Amino acid sequence: MSSVVQGFTKSLAMTVLSEIGDKTFFAAAILAMRHPRRLVLSGCLGALIVMTILSAVVGWVAPNLISRKLTHHITTVLFFGFGLWSLWDAFSDGGEAEEFEEVEKKLDADFKANAGATKEGSKADDELKKQRRPFLSQFFSPIFLKAFSITFFGEWGDKSQLATIGLAADENPFGVVLGGIIGQALCTTAAVVGGKSLASQISEKIVALSGGVLFIVFGIQSFLSPVKS
Repeated sequence: MSSVVQGFTKSLAMTVLSEIGDKTFFAAAILAMRHPRRLVLSGCLGALIVMTILSAVVGWVAPNLISRKLTHHITTVLFFGFGLWSLWDAFSDGGEAEEFEEVEKKLDADFKANAGATKEGSKADDELKKQRRPFLSQFFSPIFLKAFSITFFGEWGDKSQLATIGLAADENPFGVVLGGIIGQALCTTAAVVGGKSLASQISEKIVALSGGVLFIVFGIQSFLSPVKS
């Protein structure tokens, strides 16, 4: 039980500090300003849950393919590497609004391309279609799929995904998945509900600094802890 709690707390803290101010966080905030929040939240959160489970499965399988001692050492190195990476991001030059503006420009270009390809029908027709559309099919609308795909591919190969893999290889995978999902739900809900006003007030430097310190603490703990048999 203690291993589950440890995996849960580590995953929750790591996820929150990694995802706040991330590109997918900003993307969720921007999408929620232009589309129904329910669809954006379900799409983004669905992608993050799938990514968290996949990452945990990879981390859980890794010690069965290579020695647990080697995966433990790799995880330790990853934690220290991500810690230094986050601290570098915190102290490197660049405005805190640059990443938000970059994501917004990409989404604006996408919106304009879609607007040029198709024309919207009347509001009355749209409402009639929504009423006739089955409840579940609304969650597989173009908006849902767009939010899902942007978030999923935005997280692929991201620091938080690799950290989840390393964490699941060294801690209880169930605790890692549970903590990761709750952390993702908190961050995504905050982005969707808060929108641009919340995203623009977040200090990326403080978040990156806190995340860097946390990763280094995880690295020290992993380095000092014995390899589990």
